[in-house]
Amino acid sequence: MIVNIPHMRSRICVLPDERNFCKARPFTVLGAIMNFLKSVYVMSFITGAMVASIYAAMQMGKTGNYLLWAGPLLANAPFVLRLGWIMMRKNVARTSARFPLFIALGFGGVGLSTWMFMSGQGAMLPLLISVGGLLGFLLYSFWYSSFGGRHSAMLEPGKTLPDFNLKNVKGETVTSKDLRGRPHILMFYRGNWCPLCMAQIKEIAKAYQQINAHGAQVALISPQPHNFTKDLARRHDVDFDFYTDVKNNAARALGIAQKWGVPAGMQALGYKSEAVLPTVIITDPDGVILWADETDNYRVRPEPETFLAVLRDHGFAPASA
Repeated sequence: MIVNIPHMRSRICVLPDERNFCKARPFTVLGAIMNFLKSVYVMSFITGAMVASIYAAMQMGKTGNYLLWAGPLLANAPFVLRLGWIMMRKNVARTSARFPLFIALGFGGVGLSTWMFMSGQGAMLPLLISVGGLLGFLLYSFWYSSFGGRHSAMLEPGKTLPDFNLKNVKGETVTSKDLRGRPHILMFYRGNWCPLCMAQIKEIAKAYQQINAHGAQVALISPQPHNFTKDLARRHDVDFDFYTDVKNNAARALGIAQKWGVPAGMQALGYKSEAVLPTVIITDPDGVILWADETDNYRVRPEPETFLAVLRDHGFAPASA
């Protein structure tokens, strides 16, 4: 049971199974509202940018006024094209934190549209589309993509993994205590819908032999529907453990659950609204945390070589090394 006290940001945990979650990540009404707004915003922005790009391209071809509609295209199309490439290829595990090139192109598009309008060579609509595209992308880059300086007290090096349960591909329950006996790389990912997550998993799968040589086991964990987890396991012929975090209980225990973290509309595909913040945890054979990556930007993620370096730094190196 959770007792809410008016005018207080945190909540009091009464039952033992809730204390880890509350200790790790105090609930705030403002945080939940912001996440909800982000979930609605990102789908609206992507849809709007796609429509704006298509419309500008059609008007460019229809009117033959390439300079007039170049501004809206510069402010909207680069992001749309890049996102489309990432979604189709699913081989991009990380990007730059802020996309400075896209921002520069956006300002260029707004500048061009402003000049066309001020000189009497263009209408207001292309300028509005350009400004909307730039503002939308700035919100995406600096607001939506960032998690606001996240930190979970449960992930500090030296702490033992708290108690939580997972479900393996066979439908069996696995506890956090079962994740012992050898070093573990625990990767919490948002779901199969996330192209960067899928690319990062492919990247780790390619490094499987190196990870195995260091004596480590990889566990991929997501709160997504269990059939999606089983489908992902079938697509990767590696000796990784694929787990479903039922009701996001493990993420909550570790303080990395994200309310309204799934973009609005994905619920139609079976996903729940609550997601997990992209997180990688490396533990020793006793379940003690050696290292954790709590990225503050979902597009900035560690590479497999970083995991190998952490293992080597803690004495888990290949026998031949």
